[in-house]
Formats: sequence, C-alpha cells, structure tokens
Amino acid sequence: MSRRAIVVGAGFGGLALAIRLQSAGVPTTIVEARDTPGGRAYHWKRDGFTFDAGPTVITDPSCLEELWALGGQDMGQDVDLIPVTPFYRLNWPDGTNFDYSNDEAALRDEIAKLHPADVAGYDRFLEYSKGVYEEGYVKLGAVAFLDFAAMVRAAPALMKYRAWRSVYGVVSSYVKDERLRQALSFHTLLVGGNPMTTSAIYALIHTIEKEGGVWFARGGTNALVSGMVRLFERLGGTLRLGDPVATIDTAGDRATGVTTRSGWHGAADMVATNGDLMHSYRDLLGGHPRGTKVAKGLARKRWSPSLFVVHFGVEGEYPDIAHHSILFGPRYKGLLSDIYGGVVPDDFSLYLHHPSVTDRGMAPPGHSTFYALAPVAHLGKAKADWDGDFGTRFADAILDEVERRVLPGLRANLITRFHYTPLDFGRDLSAHLGSAFSLEPVLWQSAWFRAHNRDDLISNLYFVGAGTHPGAGIPGVVGSAKATARLMLEES
Repeated sequence: MSRRAIVVGAGFGGLALAIRLQSAGVPTTIVEARDTPGGRAYHWKRDGFTFDAGPTVITDPSCLEELWALGGQDMGQDVDLIPVTPFYRLNWPDGTNFDYSNDEAALRDEIAKLHPADVAGYDRFLEYSKGVYEEGYVKLGAVAFLDFAAMVRAAPALMKYRAWRSVYGVVSSYVKDERLRQALSFHTLLVGGNPMTTSAIYALIHTIEKEGGVWFARGGTNALVSGMVRLFERLGGTLRLGDPVATIDTAGDRATGVTTRSGWHGAADMVATNGDLMHSYRDLLGGHPRGTKVAKGLARKRWSPSLFVVHFGVEGEYPDIAHHSILFGPRYKGLLSDIYGGVVPDDFSLYLHHPSVTDRGMAPPGHSTFYALAPVAHLGKAKADWDGDFGTRFADAILDEVERRVLPGLRANLITRFHYTPLDFGRDLSAHLGSAFSLEPVLWQSAWFRAHNRDDLISNLYFVGAGTHPGAGIPGVVGSAKATARLMLEES
C-alpha cells in the first residue's frame, strides 16, 4: 500500500496501532514527545535501581502475542514474560492477608478463611464474570462503536448482565464478607474506575486475569515497550522521539499530517493520536472548529482520578513481600468518595509494587526496588501543593504506612526515593487535569458514549488508547488499537 500514516504518541496504544498498520503494508511514522517511547510506561534508572512508571500489571498476553504473529514473528524473541504468583496479596489494617491467584483450590481456601459461606457465592460471581468477559471483551473489546445503532445492538447483553449496576454492587449480591467485597471489586481502580460507580461489565477483569494470568516483563514494563519498538522498526516503521507534535494539520475536513514544535512536518493520508483526548482536540486541533467544539464537550465529562506514586530503593531483599500488594485502608466506601469527590484525605489505600522479587535485575545485588501508589483526586477537584511541602509530607506518610504494614526498617535501609504527582502527569503526558486514566469508565462514558475511534467529522483522523473504547489498561488500549486499525485499513 502506498498510503502513509502518522501516529501521535508511542504509548502502548500507539505502538500497537502502528505495528498493525506497518504489518499490513502501510508506511507508518510514530511521533513521540518524550525522549523514550512508552507514554505512561516510562521508566527511570537511578542509583542502580530501575523504576517503572507503569502500567505494571500485564494481563492477557495473547493480545500482545497477536501483534508479533501479524508479521509471522514470535514475541519471545523480544520480550521475556514472567508469571506472577500470587496475582495480588491483599492486606487489611487488622493484619489479615489474602492471596489472590488462579489456583482455584488455594483461592477457595483463602475465601473460606474470611467467610466459609462465601465460597459458593464466589463461584456464582465467577460465572457472572465469565459471561461479561464473553460479551464485553471477546465480542466487543476490539469493535469500534461509531454510531448509536452499535450501542443498541449491544444493549441486550448489557441488560442481561445488569450493566447499570456497579461492580461493588454486583459483587455484594454474591458475597457477604466486606473484605471479600473489596477483594473482588478493587480491580476497577487499575483502570481509573470507582468500584462504587463503574459499570458491572468491568467484572470481566477477573476472567481476563484467570484466563491469561498476571505477568511481568523481565527488565520492567518498559522492556515490553522496547520489544514492541524493535518489532515495529523491523517491520520498516519509523519512530521520531523527543519532538512533540504542535498541530494536527488539516485541509477542510481532512487531516493532512502533523507539524512538530521543532518545525518538522510530516505529511500523511491518515493521522491517529494516542495522546490525551483533551490535548488532542483542544491543542493539536485548536485551529480547526472541530477541535474547539469537541474540547468544550470533553470539559463537561467526568475524568478519572490521578495518582501519587513514591518510588524507592532499599538495601536488603524481601522475598516474603509479594510482587503486587494491595494495602487497604481503614475505609473503603468513604475513601473512594473522597478520591472521586475531590478530597485529599489523611488515610489511603496503596498499591505496592515490588518488581525485584520477580526480577533481581531491577535492583542492585542485595537491594530491592519498590513503588507505592495512592489514587488521588485529579487537579480539577483537589488543589493540593503537590510540588511543595504538602507533596513531600504526603510521600513521607505513604512510606510510614508501608514501613508500619509490610516493610519494617524501611527508613533505615532507604537508599533512594522520589515521587511522581498529578502535576507530573499533566506536564509529562499533557494529561487533562492530571488524570491518569483519561475519561472515567462509567456506563454513560463507555462504548459509543466514549471517544470514537474515528472522528465523526474529520474522517481520516483516528483515536487510540485509554480515552477510546474499551478503555484503560494494557488489554484495553491494545484492543482499541485493533479496532482503530481495522477502520484505518478499510480506508487505505
């Protein structure tokens, strides 16, 4: 094919889309603002430690393997995925631990320790999850919703599985123990959703994990990004780094290419953006009436929270601390209300990432790499002094909580630390309001109600990533790339 494509942004969605286009014979250039590819899957190397920005939970590896298979290649030549067991270790302030995995016998034992009567309820919930997985992920996860008729066709399945209910509400109908309700509903936070309001369709995450496992890329999540880049370049694709796109250029209602801040212009027959939705419309399309109009509508949408992440390296090895831990706080519903309502509370629930327990190369010999992540309100709801004393105190409080709960002696063994705030999401990723996951995944912002994979007016302008269907998370953005690539290849 002689038609050319440009993809703005080298995050997972942009890379997956570009690989699909290049595999199909469409000459494709990715233009990335930062000095290395990855988007939110950035990384830092400090004092011998490797720190992943995220996302660090890799599920459904088959959606990634498919990218290599398009060119008759094997993902194993570029990426070494290591299984993570347990998937998560959940911990509550009273000292209760719960290991969540796809070892069904062990998992049922864990459930029975919390509430024996909930074992049968869990089985019923798992059947529900399998059903929404089939309808919402297998059938619709890589389908573009370009018109309302597509939403109408999906409506019977949404009705059957009570999509208007929340994940927490559906979980609560199956199990009674409050800790187990938290254990089976927190996953929506990994894609920016409040378990109390996110559509029950997102219960499919449990089956994604059970069917495909939870994995870690040796060398860090950015090693997976590097493998995708190698594949893209072997296929003949071009990657342009460190040159932010300033405008998506148009002639009438057609995109003609992009112009970067350095003055470089790339002409294209098709343009796709993996950038933040608001940034893409308001800033990159600011000179076109379409950009102004859509940006006004996006400003009225509900945006997912941001994140506050403390990265730290310590002396010592901690084989008893799981790769992924969830440290629940004393509140669940109340804390979620604060986060999504705009309050920065004194308490928090944390996701603790400990990659060096799986891959010793993530830390110097005899040392360990961690990060602790707290969901926080986005910048449109909470005006905290993240760059100043408040941010430092918040980081200190998180480290104190980790030391008290799971890592005694942390302060004494601390080698290096830094934190990443909602302001950094805005500065580094042009993320609207510092949101970490784009639009909040509530039912009325899903499928057709989410940003379309192809713009409704500029017919050769496409979107990929967390802001489009099906949403955030690696399977979600890779699925969006499959849907968008199908549309682009139909045009080409």
